[in-house]
Amino acid sequence: MAIGSRLRMLTDTVTADAARIYELYGIDIKPKWFPVLFVLSAAGGKTVTGIAAEIGHSHPSVSNIASEMMAAGLITALEDESDRRRTVMSLSPHGEEIAAMLTDICKDVEVAVESISSQTRHDLWQAVGEWEELLAEKSLLQRVREARNIRERSEIDIIPYESCHKEIFRSLNEEWITRYWTIESHDLDYLDRPQEYIIDKGGFIFVATYKDNPVGVCALCKMDDPLYDYELAKLAVSGAARGKGIGTMLCMAAIDKARTMGAKALFLESNTLLKAAIHTYRKLGFKELDEYHTAYERGDIQMKLEI
Repeated sequence: MAIGSRLRMLTDTVTADAARIYELYGIDIKPKWFPVLFVLSAAGGKTVTGIAAEIGHSHPSVSNIASEMMAAGLITALEDESDRRRTVMSLSPHGEEIAAMLTDICKDVEVAVESISSQTRHDLWQAVGEWEELLAEKSLLQRVREARNIRERSEIDIIPYESCHKEIFRSLNEEWITRYWTIESHDLDYLDRPQEYIIDKGGFIFVATYKDNPVGVCALCKMDDPLYDYELAKLAVSGAARGKGIGTMLCMAAIDKARTMGAKALFLESNTLLKAAIHTYRKLGFKELDEYHTAYERGDIQMKLEI
């Protein structure tokens, strides 16, 4: 806000002086007309689209300026002989007279601007150009989003499951399951008795907290399988906390734990409706199995990760 405000104030100051400068030279034009007048005096006829591209204004902005200048008798509009859908703008005889009078003004303005520049410690044109280049590479919005993500991630912790987390483990999983499907008996084994069915059988549960409030959960279930050591299951994140990378952080914590336990391969079952989750799994290196038999009615994809 400060940057925008300061630039607007500087623009307003210079624009107000520009209007007075035209009065000083006895020229009756508005400062905002100058770019269009300058382009047409140098290049002859041009379409609104062509003018907009050259001066960096929007098409509606140039169209409005052109209408004002036509009303003032400075430009004329004619159909393009080669394409009647296009209108070509040109300076009228009066407009050409005004353009000729601007020559001396531009010389005097250049001297004044150079005088200001010589008294400054920083090159304004160079500074503005650097800002424009950097914002073209990455917008202010993108930079703020990144800063927010870094700050929010610093407030996220992944902690081991405790008995006090039983209700949040159940409620978060019920939230995403019931959004599309119904709770199955296989779900209830884990949701009703996580200690007995997951932890006591050699598995682990991870809880994500944001500002000390639990907002996400994920389970690493021990498997009795010749191919897979653990199943990554029951990943759920509160709707209010999505978009902060919590799901990825939970999965990474589970994978790291499996690695420290000497696991060689992980398994998971999901549904392709959960596009964000599937994207996360693929990003972490999970590959879809060619053949599989689902344990859940809602399951339509099974994946593995070789550690």
